[in-house]
Amino acid sequence: MDINILTVFILAIFVGFEIITKVPPTLHTPLMSGSNAISGIAIVGAIISSKVGGSVGTYLGLIAVIFATINVVGGFMVTDRMLKMFKRK
Repeated sequence: MDINILTVFILAIFVGFEIITKVPPTLHTPLMSGSNAISGIAIVGAIISSKVGGSVGTYLGLIAVIFATINVVGGFMVTDRMLKMFKRK
C-alpha cells in the first residue's frame, strides 16, 4: 500500500471526526439526509462494480451493496426518530 494513500486516509478520519463532533444538534437531521443521498450513490456504484469486476469484484460489490443498504436504512431510522422528537404531542 502506498504511504500517501494511507496518510490521506488517516487524515480524513481525523478531519471527519473533528467536523462531525462540532455540528450542533439542530443540524443533524439535514446532515443525515445528505449522508443518505451519498449512501444511495454508493449503492449504485457498488452495483455497477459488481457487474464490471470479475469474481472478486462481484463479491466485493455485493458486500458494498449490503453495507451501503444498512447505512441508508439506519440513516432513515435515525432521521425519523429525530423528527419525532420535534413533533408536538
